[in-house]
Parts: sequence; structure tokens; C-alpha cells
Amino acid sequence: MIDTLFNLEFEPFLISFKLAFYTTVILFIIAIPMSWYLSQSKSKIKPVIEAITALPIVLPPTVIGFYILFTLSVNSPVGVFFEETFGIRLVFNFTSLVIASCFYSLPFMIQPMQSAMENMPKSLIEASYICGKSKFQTIMHVVLPNIKPAVLTAIVTTFAHTVGEFGVVLMVGGSIPGETKVASIAIYEFVEVLDYESAHIYSAIMLLMSFSVLFLVYFFNQKQRQKYDSY
Repeated sequence: MIDTLFNLEFEPFLISFKLAFYTTVILFIIAIPMSWYLSQSKSKIKPVIEAITALPIVLPPTVIGFYILFTLSVNSPVGVFFEETFGIRLVFNFTSLVIASCFYSLPFMIQPMQSAMENMPKSLIEASYICGKSKFQTIMHVVLPNIKPAVLTAIVTTFAHTVGEFGVVLMVGGSIPGETKVASIAIYEFVEVLDYESAHIYSAIMLLMSFSVLFLVYFFNQKQRQKYDSY
């Protein structure tokens, strides 16, 4: 087991962490205005947008991966446009992993922040407007500081969820060593060739990392609740 550990390639973990980092940053930027809109809007199209953002929770990853693959391939107008205009192929590379992961992990970033924004006291938001603050200033200086536990939960769960992705990334990125072969795909390939020892090591690392991340989130949120209860 020790010899196997030292001989393993850990590049798939680096690709997984790189993918999770880019996905989390992009989704955080997207989720702030989207969560705010969904939390404040009473529009008739709100349920439609909420349903679209929540689709990755209920749809099989292979279904999502297939439609993303079809949309980004050279057989679609989107894929043709990017390849002919910018010389960028959007499938079977790291770019395709980021695009697919952003859609697949979207609800894990949106829903905690939207829920927290909906439960914020309206008086804080109204006071900010009365003081002459713009909507952007209100979100950045009033809303986000008051929903820190939800923001942390959204960021950490999005990162952890992206690291553990399998079906979607396999569909749109394949298993190209050094580019699209993430840790979850490496585990699958170890099992395929009956290399259970390597699969155990990779899986144990993923399990330990996931547990540690979730523990830190729950620990932080508990501390925050205790602090608020003490006021």
C-alpha cells in the first residue's frame, strides 16, 4: 500500500482542484446578482428560472453531459461559432469541463445564497436605500456581510461538489491525461483494470477531503449561530 501511494500520479487531483477553483469563482460572480434577483423578484418567470437552476439536482449527470456536449460540439451553431470565430474548440478540453461544471454546480451556489437573502430582515435593506446606498452597494456592504454563513456554505459545497463530479465531466471532457482526467475518472479507471489498491487510496483521499470540508462548514456555522444567540 505504501509503495503504491508513492508511485501514484496525483495530477488528476490537481486538475480536479483547478477545475473546482475556476468553477467556484465563476459561479460566485454569477450567483450574487442571480440570487438577489430571485430573492427579491415577484415576477411570473421566477419559478421558471428557479426550475432551470435546480435542474442539475434532479437530472442524471449523463443527461446534462449529453446536452452540454451536443450544444458545444462542432455539430451545433454554438460550437461552430466559437471554432470558426475564435479558433476555440469547446469539447474534450479543460474549457469544456469548466462550462459543464458551472451548469452542474449552479444550484449549490445559488440556493443557499437565495434562501439567506430571502430571510434577511427587510428593514436592513430599506435602511440602506434610505441612507442613499445604491443596489450594488447594498448587496456588497449590507447583504453579503449579513449572510456570511450562507455564502461560506455555498462556496465550500460548490467547490467540494465540483471536485467529486464524474458523469458530466466524463461526457464533455473524456479522460485526457494532464487535461481532463480528474480524480473521479481516475478512480473509475482504476476499478476498470481491477487496481483496487490505487482506487482505495484515491477514494480515501476524496472521502477525507469531503468530510473535512463539510465539517469545517458546519463547525463555522455552529459558531456563528452561537455568536448570534449570545447577543
